[in-house]
Amino acid sequence: MINYLSKENKALFSELVRTDFKLRYQGSILGYTWSLLRPLLLFVILYIVFVYFLHIGNDIPHYPVYLLLGIVMWNFFVEMTMQSLGSIVGRGDLIRKIRIPRWMVVFSSSISATINLLLSLVVVFVFMVVNQVPLTLGILMLPVYLVMIYVFALGLSLFLSAAYVKFRDVSYIWEVVLQAGFYATPIIYPLQLVNNELVEKILLMNPVAQAIQGSRYNLITHDALTTYGMWGGSWYVIIPSVFVGIVFLCGLLYFKSQANYFAENI
Repeated sequence: MINYLSKENKALFSELVRTDFKLRYQGSILGYTWSLLRPLLLFVILYIVFVYFLHIGNDIPHYPVYLLLGIVMWNFFVEMTMQSLGSIVGRGDLIRKIRIPRWMVVFSSSISATINLLLSLVVVFVFMVVNQVPLTLGILMLPVYLVMIYVFALGLSLFLSAAYVKFRDVSYIWEVVLQAGFYATPIIYPLQLVNNELVEKILLMNPVAQAIQGSRYNLITHDALTTYGMWGGSWYVIIPSVFVGIVFLCGLLYFKSQANYFAENI
């Protein structure tokens, strides 16, 4: 989409990305370091609670890396949707003054979240080296799963940002949904603990869960349950991908239907 922008809009888009990334940690002492510290601090807390006190994950090889990768990928999804949710309202003055493609505002927020993801993945790979996780060709599947989360989150971001212009309650509702999603997605616990095959299959219909489990399977351990493994390679494995496509298309169509009214409703 960026290739179709005018030279002026491309420059504006680049500036939006830089501004989004700078403003996130403006005024903080540690600045961009928080991009790395936030997932690490959450990892330390969850690791202590679930491994040392609840003894969860002891049977999973390289569980520290297993846990950290799940946290990083989930945080990417949360950060992208939460930051994009208020992006149109936050750029209200710019939208009123300059006629620019409205989607560009949401897209710039998603790029900022992606930069944070890449920084966090560096930490994950350091953990892999420290924990002596063997590096295999399975790592080539990681970009595929990250794209799945990105497209899914972008579709939701387009819908949420447009809905937030008219309904400010959307942010509170989405926070509750994310909180429930954190526990419904196998991030802090191995999916095997559910001990119910039907429930496990249903949980893996969530595209984020599929992406996290697939990444763990290809990068860390084959003990991670995946959609392909649970459904035996049947056509059901494409359901999360189809769902991603539907969410993106619906989000895009809703955003386009509301875009002309943003300036007067903000």
